[in-house]
Amino acid sequence: MRRSSFLVRFLGIGVLLHIYVGLRIIPDLPVDHTGHWLAALWLVLSCFLIPLGMFARTIEQQPFADRAAWVGLTAMGFFSSLLMLTFARDIVLASLLTVDAIWPRTIELARLRMDSAAAVPLLALLSTAVGLFNARRRARVVSIDVPIDDLPSALDGFIIVQISDIHVGPTIKRRYVDAIVDAVNRLKPDLIAVTGDVVDGSVPQLSAHTQPLSRLSARHGAYLVTGNHEYYAGADAWIDEFRRLGLNVLLNEHVVVNHDGARAVIAGVTDYSAGHYDPAHQSDPVAALAGAPGDVLIKVLLAHQPRSAEAAADAGFTLQLSGHTHGGQIFPWNFFVRLQQPFTAGLARLNGLWVYTSRGTGYWGPPKRLGAPSEITRLRLVPGEGT
Repeated sequence: MRRSSFLVRFLGIGVLLHIYVGLRIIPDLPVDHTGHWLAALWLVLSCFLIPLGMFARTIEQQPFADRAAWVGLTAMGFFSSLLMLTFARDIVLASLLTVDAIWPRTIELARLRMDSAAAVPLLALLSTAVGLFNARRRARVVSIDVPIDDLPSALDGFIIVQISDIHVGPTIKRRYVDAIVDAVNRLKPDLIAVTGDVVDGSVPQLSAHTQPLSRLSARHGAYLVTGNHEYYAGADAWIDEFRRLGLNVLLNEHVVVNHDGARAVIAGVTDYSAGHYDPAHQSDPVAALAGAPGDVLIKVLLAHQPRSAEAAADAGFTLQLSGHTHGGQIFPWNFFVRLQQPFTAGLARLNGLWVYTSRGTGYWGPPKRLGAPSEITRLRLVPGEGT
């Protein structure tokens, strides 16, 4: 009942937003009557395509499901830009109306309304094309130095490569994952951190496409924590599958790695929201450290959501690696991430804890990235100023 109620609200809001765009843009378009009708028809079609794209993974028939996802999710990306540009246009026009009221006839408002109405869909189309290119190319490598006080000399230069939020699913398949794995292995990491949201679908649907993860290679192995999307897709089955692939899944637990005589604790917690899906998976940074040697100073936590950071800082961790936010993925949504998460992207400090938030290695939903490029993160531990 709650799920169906949510769907009704979601679809209703989507329809209202389409009506808003139609009322604000279509009457001012510099086209004939037929052009207005075609624009209206596209908005009506979009109301159907977007839900189809979002729920395509529930369709069993292949390849129809993947094609439906591509069409619907691309339409979602286009409408997202169309909506934001319509908002921006209205703000600009409102400002110009004020200017015209103070200084009449200084601005040719009628012409401006037509030109801006034509510009909105053209710019939305351009941003969708650019965003598609950004999303589909292999994530770039971002190198970050993390200064750690009292870093043992043997750990100076220790390299952790982080990948996060790949979202293998209807539009991200094996070739995409293969390219990521190849890039990670070329960096010759000491340790690989996979910080959740690897998949968007069930094991039977996607196991062939996650298979390349079995090739991840690092001196001390590859470690994985669950993200919220693993719980949407059946976390227990995916945990078994990830382990079959050779990944070390950390469920509120830790390991101690010995690197040239220096030790570090590598811990991982279940997703921040996991307890809502399985009480046994309640995220717990303190439990992840239970039994860890007290004399090991360097403690790294893998936690899908940045909002685990406060508990991680209290528990005494040195560094937290997170994802989840995608850096906002599509401008200007990055400004809204901070309403839910303490950090959006990059390296930040919380009390004595360093937190690195990845922008993600894949994408979710629309195959589109604007202003938030995907990344494979190469983190290098270096001595802090107090070392």
